[in-house]
Parts: sequence; structure tokens; C-alpha cells
Amino acid sequence: MALHPNMEAAEGSDEPVRQQRSRPLAASVILIGGAALLAFCMGLSISVGAKDIGLSVVWESFLRFDKDLTDHQIIRALRMPRTLACALTGAAFAVAGSVMQGMTRNPLADPGLLGINAGAGFMLAISFAFIPHLAFSQLIWLSFAGAAGATALIYGIGSLSRGGLTPVRLALAGSAISALLLALSEGIALKYRIGQSLDFWLFGGAAGVRWEQVDVILPWIGGGLVVALLLSRYITLLSLGEETAAGIGVRVGLIKLIGATVVLVLAGASVSVVGFVSFIGLMIPHITRYLVGVSYRWIVPCSAILGALLFVLADLGARMVRPGLETPVGALIAILGVPFLLYLARREGRSL
Repeated sequence: MALHPNMEAAEGSDEPVRQQRSRPLAASVILIGGAALLAFCMGLSISVGAKDIGLSVVWESFLRFDKDLTDHQIIRALRMPRTLACALTGAAFAVAGSVMQGMTRNPLADPGLLGINAGAGFMLAISFAFIPHLAFSQLIWLSFAGAAGATALIYGIGSLSRGGLTPVRLALAGSAISALLLALSEGIALKYRIGQSLDFWLFGGAAGVRWEQVDVILPWIGGGLVVALLLSRYITLLSLGEETAAGIGVRVGLIKLIGATVVLVLAGASVSVVGFVSFIGLMIPHITRYLVGVSYRWIVPCSAILGALLFVLADLGARMVRPGLETPVGALIAILGVPFLLYLARREGRSL
């Protein structure tokens, strides 16, 4: 992505900083070891359910699928799309959070906390109430529109606060708008009796995901991840400050526009499938940054691996907490995410 003819030279100006604070070896271990662990966990997720299926049977279904075997049908039709959706959306939420944190230099940035996910969910509630027979390939566009509308609303309100748009104030504005949109979504569900259809999205989870949905989100999320990776060098420079980045030739406005579009696509596509899931985009980028350093060339791909791994494990745990019943995945992730948020908010509050 050639956004500036002298970008290679410009980026080199902060090379000593990135060499001191980046850990390529740790990143390589995460990418290779994490990918292997993710593959194993995905196989384990496919094998565990109301009917346990051995890993050998799972592997056999990949190599020699037999449509006459019930286990193979369960694996292919039900568990594979669910597990793949968890991996894709987990990676999408994590990368969206890392891009947001890098571009805005806001450590509290997360698509769930800032109301982007709630905006997408609100439009889903509208569609269930007024156009219930909408195809999923059309539904995803409403999800994108809701995510964009919520983003504009939150940044607009947050910018009106005295003293400017600080990280904590932005998080508070996002939380308020998120709560409002969720309340409106629940009100619509009660008014038009669509609660059973909407509950799945409000609590978050991948139960019921089918290949049709995976086929629709795959190019969106795949494309978003690729663009985020291409933007990673510029996000590293933006994370040093907009004035610094502009001074060495980065087209700040264009990069932020592309980055915001990537966040909306990743978050909107993910919410349309697994619903309202927060904290992945908050926790994973911080953990990744601690492990691999400040270069987003490493943060973006490592966040994708770790985000996918977290969601797959959370979905697996959701089936094991109460065997035979589905525990909301969003609730399990929130058990980890809420203390993490409180820690970050307390730390950032000291700087106000």
C-alpha cells in the first residue's frame, strides 16, 4: 500500500525506537506456536458437544468425508462453521481493537466498549422487527450501518465534553451510548415480540452459525485483516503521535479513514454472526503489546492469532460449564474483561 513515496525512508526515522521496544522473536513464537495451538483447540472444539466425537473421527471427516455417517454430518454441517466463525470473529474483534488503540492512542479503545457493537446490534433489532425475512447477505449491511452510526454519535458526544476527548471520557460516552442502544434493542424486542430471536445477539455466542453466514463474513473479515496488516507500519507511526507521523510524511487523515473503515467492517461483520461480544478488542491488544513490543507489524497478526484462540476457548468453555446447555460466551469473556477494564480505567484516571 503505497500511501507515500518516501514512506520507507520516513519510517526508518523511528527505527531505533522500534528496535529497542519490539520483540520479533517473541512475535514469531506467538505466530507459529499460537497457530499450532489454535488448530488443536479448533479440532477439540469440533469434537466436544452434546455428543462427544473423537479427534480421530474429526480428522477422518476432513480427509474422507462420508455423508452417510452421522458423526461426519454433525462435524461438517454444525460444528465446523461454528468453530470457524469463532476463530474469524475473535481475530476480527482483536485486530479492530488494536487498530483503534494504535490510531487514537487510547488504551481503552474497544469496539464493544465504545458502542460500535451495540450500534450494529441495534440495527439487527430493527431488522428483526420490521424486515424479519431479510437474507443474511443483506442483514450484514445493516450491521455495518449501525456500527458507523454509533461511532459517529459517540465521537460527536465525546468531543463536546469540556477539556477535550480524553480516553476515559470517550470510554464513558461509549458506555452510555452502548447502554442506551442495548436498552432500545430490548425495548424493540419486547414491543414486537422478537426477544427469542434477539437474545442470542444480545448475550453473544456462535451456536446456530451455519456455512451460509461463514461464507458471507469470510471475505469481509479476511479483507479487513489483510488491510489492517498492510496499515500496520503506518499505525506504528500514528501511535507515536499525529504530529510526529505527519512530520515524517504520513497522510494522517487518509490512514485514519482507512483504519476506521477497517474497524467498522471487522466489528460489523462479527456482530452480525456472534452478537454483542466485548473485551476481546480491549484485552488482546494490550497483552500482545506487552509480549511483542510496540511495532504494529507484529501486534496486528499476533492479536489475530490470540483473539481467535481466546474466542475458540471461550466457546468451548461455554459448552462445558453447563453440559447440555449453552452459556453465553459474552458473559464468560466479560469475567476476564471487566477486571481488566477497571485496572486500565484506574491507571488512565490518574493522568486526567
